Amino acid sequence: MVDHLANTEINSQRIAAVESCFGASGQPLALPGRVLLGEGVLTKECRKKAKPRIFFLFNDILVYGSIVLSKRKYRSQHIIPLEEVTLEPLPETLQAKNRWMIKTAKKSFVVSAASTTERQEWISHIEECVRRQLLATGRQPTTEHAAPWIPDKATDICMRCTQTRFSALTRRHHCRKCGFVVCAECSRERFLLPRLSPKPLRVCSLCYRELAAQKRREEAREGIGGSPQQLSHLGGTVCGASSGDDDDSDEDREGNGDGDWPTQVEFYASGVSWSAFHS
Repeated sequence: MVDHLANTEINSQRIAAVESCFGASGQPLALPGRVLLGEGVLTKECRKKAKPRIFFLFNDILVYGSIVLSKRKYRSQHIIPLEEVTLEPLPETLQAKNRWMIKTAKKSFVVSAASTTERQEWISHIEECVRRQLLATGRQPTTEHAAPWIPDKATDICMRCTQTRFSALTRRHHCRKCGFVVCAECSRERFLLPRLSPKPLRVCSLCYRELAAQKRREEAREGIGGSPQQLSHLGGTVCGASSGDDDDSDEDREGNGDGDWPTQVEFYASGVSWSAFHS
């Protein structure tokens, strides 16, 4: 499929149309040899609630964004290199079906499709593109992945102290290492997670102790001195870091408000195929 579509006029037109829908806020997507293989709407599980997102599968990247106007205007463009992607199918429940997790070292999140068939199409096409991309680049599959953020609604109490109850006045926070929903008291510490940000990020008390202990072991092996107070400002490779930056609202910045998707519109309308894979 990739060889057939590469350098064709229809492929160039498709990519140009995607660039146009994202407007000036999006990154250029046209590159020699890049092919747009499929597109469609998936439900992305965000921090506060599940939201529809437009996804575009290229032979080397996965692009997604918020929907402002169906098939005409998108925003908050995210570009994920496919050689960094690992997929994990998730079990079916009565409340949640056709789900899988997209995992990378910097960000991991759950999406769902409108049907079992659509879910399988997405998974099989992405996995094939990942396989081809790893073969082309000679890279090994990523083994360290970010922990997905647990949705706010999953718990009413802090998942660390199990004492603090969340309310309109008591905010939820997320640990960037484990993705747990925690209170402010249990997430006072910051730690430098180079995979995610050049500045120290919020981590829960348990993860901070584990990261600090790991850092001390690394320094002991290297013969470097350092006090615990310096740990949150030190670099180094920290694996398994969670998604996000130090602003707990980063998921919500992907698209909010009535402009994100008209409330009266069912984005999985009966009889409408939201995913199309080009052949």
